[in-house]
Amino acid sequence: MIRTTLAAAALALPALAAPASAEVITKTTDRTVYDAMNALETAVTDAGATVFARVDHATGAASVDMELMPMELLIFGNPQLGTPALQADGLAGLVLPLKVLVYEKDGQTLIAYEAVPDMFDGLNIPADAEYAAKMAGALDMLTEKAAN
Repeated sequence: MIRTTLAAAALALPALAAPASAEVITKTTDRTVYDAMNALETAVTDAGATVFARVDHATGAASVDMELMPMELLIFGNPQLGTPALQADGLAGLVLPLKVLVYEKDGQTLIAYEAVPDMFDGLNIPADAEYAAKMAGALDMLTEKAAN
C-alpha cells in the first residue's frame, strides 16, 4: 500500500509543477483594481457569460488582520464553450470556469489570466479545438475591455 501511495505521489508531482511554467498573459490599465474589475464583470455579463464569483483577496486578508495590495479574482464561464472541454476531459473542471485576476503591484493595476493552451496542457483536449480558440479570444477581448 505504501508503494502504491508513493508511486501515485511520484506520478502526481509533474502535474503539480505544471502551473509554475504556465504562460500568464498580463495587461496593464490606468484604472483602479476596483474599477477594472467592475469593467471586466460588466464585459463578461454583456457578452452573455455567467459570473460565478468575485473574490476580493485583500478583504479576505484583512479579515484575519493581514494585508494585501488590492487584488480581486473573477470566476466566470459560458457552458457553450466549457461543456465541450469538460466532455473531452473531465479534468478540465480543475481549470474551468475561466479566471481573471486584477491586482495592484508597484502602484500599477494589472489584469492577468492563464493562456488557454497552457491551461489545458496535459489534458485530453486537442490543441486546435475550436472552443479553446474561442475561450482565448474571449479572454483577450474581455480583458481589453476591462483595461480600457
